[in-house]
Amino acid sequence: MTADVPADVPAPVPVPVRAPTYPTPTPSPPTGTALDHGGPPPITVLAASRAVLSGRVTPATIVISTATGKITSVHRTVLPAADFPPGTPYADHSPHLLLPGLVDAHVHLNEPGRTEWEGFWTGTRAAAFGGVTTVVDMPLNAIPPTTTVAGLREKVEAARGKCWVDVGFYGGIVPGNEAELKGLVQAGVRGFKGFLIDSGDAKQVDEFPAVSAADVQKAMAELADEDTVLMFHAEMLPPIADSVGDAVQSSQPPLAPSGPLTAYNTFLASRPPSFETYAIAEVLSLAALAPELPLHIVHLSAVEAVPMLRTARRRGVKITAETCFHYLSLAAESIADGDTRHKCCPPIRGQSNQDGLWAELLGEGADTLPNEDDSVIQTIVSDHSPCTPSLKLLPPSIPPSTRDTISPAGAAKQGDFFSAWGGISSVGLGLPILWTEAVKRSQSASADISIVDVVRWCATNTAAQVGLAGSKGALAVGMDGDVAVFDDTAAFVLHSDAMLWRNRCSPYEGRPMRGVVRETWLRGHRVFSRDEGFREKDGPVGRLILEPRGMETNGKART
Repeated sequence: MTADVPADVPAPVPVPVRAPTYPTPTPSPPTGTALDHGGPPPITVLAASRAVLSGRVTPATIVISTATGKITSVHRTVLPAADFPPGTPYADHSPHLLLPGLVDAHVHLNEPGRTEWEGFWTGTRAAAFGGVTTVVDMPLNAIPPTTTVAGLREKVEAARGKCWVDVGFYGGIVPGNEAELKGLVQAGVRGFKGFLIDSGDAKQVDEFPAVSAADVQKAMAELADEDTVLMFHAEMLPPIADSVGDAVQSSQPPLAPSGPLTAYNTFLASRPPSFETYAIAEVLSLAALAPELPLHIVHLSAVEAVPMLRTARRRGVKITAETCFHYLSLAAESIADGDTRHKCCPPIRGQSNQDGLWAELLGEGADTLPNEDDSVIQTIVSDHSPCTPSLKLLPPSIPPSTRDTISPAGAAKQGDFFSAWGGISSVGLGLPILWTEAVKRSQSASADISIVDVVRWCATNTAAQVGLAGSKGALAVGMDGDVAVFDDTAAFVLHSDAMLWRNRCSPYEGRPMRGVVRETWLRGHRVFSRDEGFREKDGPVGRLILEPRGMETNGKART
């Protein structure tokens, strides 16, 4: 792979840096101005000296029909505005990059039922701010969860008219809901997720219990011949372990604490890699029951699980894995005691584990396969899992952008990693998080990471994972005109004004980052501009993706 980062890129500074040889990009015109008065054909034209097309960085001109929202032609050169009919909306974004809109295949939007945690309006605005044009909402943390067709219908009604980007939905597998699964497939869910360990504090999310091997067998029997994917939160308590109950730990009790509950190392030691490897072994032991059903491990953290997944893939098991922005950019060694903004499950592990995940992504791990498509980790997602700040139990020494009132009982547990809610907010931050790490690793010669890699992991492959490869994840004729205009040289420090989700509490606050999304386009409509903000007068134009997998036609999603 060839890096798109010049060797002489300066160290990040909190101001944009632009190459002097390119003109200043022309502002993008409002969508459709020429159409309203009987003008030229209904198209918008976006051009740039650099665009990611078919796995390469090349000059490009992208023509999008504003009537269908589809890309109608792609030219591997920067065509001038004069090549198009007078009045055609046109913008040359050189020297910035044109990328396909990202597809975040793992987001918790929590509506209805827990909208004080997040919601469709705020979560999808945060996504659009960061060049994400499609999110897929997880089945839990909303009330009701998406474990029944009725629950899906309730979620769809809650989402109508609130989505700034396109939104798909997953279904859930829980004990006893196997009779609902085929109906959910037909209703348009993009896949199913189940937990092999309790999902969060039982006091908070008791409506989405963990499944047993028997439950998984029933789900596999129902889904064996369906066009879907079965996904697992892969953590399980190994059969020989020193475990304790809620009398000692009030959140997800695994191994007995070995030190202060406010020390991150205590929490990390309580969820060792064996939790993940044991759970994945359980999934693999059941795979033969539905050999044609794709399986997927969500938010893989432990690099120790990679060899067993690779071996299974070589045997023909249809299994893939994703990892998350936080596992690739945060390390246990840097997490301060009491900073529960970093709590998630599986946990953020050490620097060597992070390096191992990057090596697998880049095909540099031991005994890796030569074809990048054979990598165990196919996708990178946010696992955006917010909550109210009070549930994070942050001590006064940790400065979040927002705080709410903590109960007296909660105040007594401030900084307690075992009592705090586990989840990290980062939807819309994926591009700068990964690009910051790419620049750092490329400059240190520890890795060679290109923007093409980022697009593959966060757009092309995530779209394929959720059955949207025919419409999302690439800049090509016939695809949705979803585009992110990315300034890969701009540097900034993350403050609250760049956190558009409902509760501005994130471990990335105050961190220097590289890369800024200048504009986000959804099916040929500009929904966000760094200079002008959101197109409030147009309102949300995101669609709800409800066509069953394999049945999207002409880009028209049933809403």
